[in-house]
This record gives sequence, structure tokens and C-alpha cells, in this order.
Amino acid sequence: MRQIVLDTETTGLEVSQGHRIIEIGCVELIDRKLTGRHYHQYIQPHRDIDDGALAVHGITQQFLADKPPFEQIVEPFLSFVDGADLIIHNAPFDVGFLDAELERVDPGGPSTASRCAIIDSLTLARTKHPGQRNSLDALCQRYEVDNSSRSLHGALLDAEILAEVYLAMTGGQTSLVLSDEDNSSGEGAQSVSRIRRLPVGRRPLRIIKASDEELERHEEKLAEMREKAGHVIPWPA
Repeated sequence: MRQIVLDTETTGLEVSQGHRIIEIGCVELIDRKLTGRHYHQYIQPHRDIDDGALAVHGITQQFLADKPPFEQIVEPFLSFVDGADLIIHNAPFDVGFLDAELERVDPGGPSTASRCAIIDSLTLARTKHPGQRNSLDALCQRYEVDNSSRSLHGALLDAEILAEVYLAMTGGQTSLVLSDEDNSSGEGAQSVSRIRRLPVGRRPLRIIKASDEELERHEEKLAEMREKAGHVIPWPA
């Protein structure tokens, strides 16, 4: 299962007013594991950036002056995302802007939803946490995802944070840890393979198994308690 967590930054809020994408950030998940592969691109929008948008992401027109326009980056972008499930927070916003950019390059061509399945993590969060705040920052706090480096919005950083939030929100695990522990005490040694759930931002607890001597003392203690009680205690040995 290949999933791409995607975020964009734009010149303004309304695609209907001709606002454009200025940054795209994507991170790849395969079978619910971060692969380390990502796509990141700043884009020349050929239009002004609203003051309100600038206050959110801090990306200036001067910074974008030498960046490529969308039509020059569309092929590598589509190559990265084609056929994947796109995970986007407030998907209608980003998809609306992506579709507008794709339409400029190829009028009447395939839309984002025709290339990829769309998963809206905001809709998912509202279903799981009705009546609560479900912004990305609120979800980071709820699922204990560190977003301390997020003083301004940035597409790649937000995609990385959303990936952690999504994994926590849809099962609480970012990876499956398989470990073999061999009891080297000789006769009766066995290999134990286990899968541990790893909540985001938490270290796995060490599991310490009782030794044969400790199990024997446990049995002796239970026998002593049964004898003192004068009847069988309904406690599994």
C-alpha cells in the first residue's frame, strides 16, 4: 500500500480568485511506514502573494523569483504521486488548487482524483473527535506529536507532521517492531517473536520475562496462600 502525505502553500485562500500554489511538500508511506522518500518544490506563481498568506507561511515573492513555474515541475510531481492514496488535511482546499494548476497545463486533462485516491485527514479527525478542534496543531497535541519546529507553515514540514498524526490517528503505530529474545538458560529455552505497538513520540517499554526461579517462587507463594485460606483460591497459577 503506497500513500503520499501532501501539503501545499498558496498565494491566498481562494482558488476562484486566481490564487496559485507556491510550495508542494510530500512524504511517502509504504505499508504504513515512512520510507524517507519525499517530493518538495517551491513554485513561481506569477502573481502577488496576499499579506494574510505571507503571514502564515513567510514565503516572499523575492524568494520565489528564480523558482520554476508549475508547468516545469508538473511531470516529476505527477510521477511521484500517480496511483498513490493522497492523505491531505482539508483535502478540498489543496485538491482544488492542484486541479486548477493541472487545468492550466492540460485543459480538460485528468484531475487529481482521477489519478489518486483522496483521503481527507480532517474529515477523518472530525469523525473520530466530533465537536473538538481538529486543526493539525490540535491533533499534534492530542496525539503527542512534536511540532515545536512549526513556527511558520511549510509544506514539507507540515506533510511530515501530518504523516505522524495520521499514523497515530489510524492505529497509533508508525512501524511494527519484530524482536527475538532467546532465553539462554539451557533446557526449555524458547524464541519469542512479538509485535509491539509504538505510539508516536514514545519509546517502547522494555518487557522483562520472569525467570524459572521466579516462577517457582510464585507457585510456592500461591500454595502458601491456599493453605492459609483453607480453601482453593480462584486465582490462576
